[in-house]
Amino acid sequence: MASQIDPPQGGSRDLAIGVAGDVEASTMRQLITSGSSFENDIGYSRAVVDGEWVFVSGTTGFDYATMTIADDVETQVEQCLRNIGAALAEAGCTFEHVVRVRYILPNAADFPKCWPALRQAFGTARPAATMMAAGLADPSMLIEIEATARRPANPP
Repeated sequence: MASQIDPPQGGSRDLAIGVAGDVEASTMRQLITSGSSFENDIGYSRAVVDGEWVFVSGTTGFDYATMTIADDVETQVEQCLRNIGAALAEAGCTFEHVVRVRYILPNAADFPKCWPALRQAFGTARPAATMMAAGLADPSMLIEIEATARRPANPP
């Protein structure tokens, strides 16, 4: 049985999931939004916190405040990381808590241009990583990053 709680002003929703009346079996599930119109149009969350795990959806280089995207992969990867960093922070994590990351680029030759920004974000955590070359939803998107993190016992 699941019940939905109205979202707080930040845009997140908490869902209590478990058997009715069984507090031990319940777990808190938090939906995190970036405010992107894509999330509402398509029906997904920027990130989902489920217990100690944080799953950050594939995130592109859109600046969600302005719904604009840069023309170059270097600027896009930096914006991707800002978007992911914001979701991680709302979940009580940092890049140091990321355990898995996936990079998707339409042009594999662009990947080395992303390395400096990726090394700065993930160099300490050194998560398991995969790079895939695949088409993205919009031709202006040059990179998409998906991440999984494990929340610390005492979040920052």
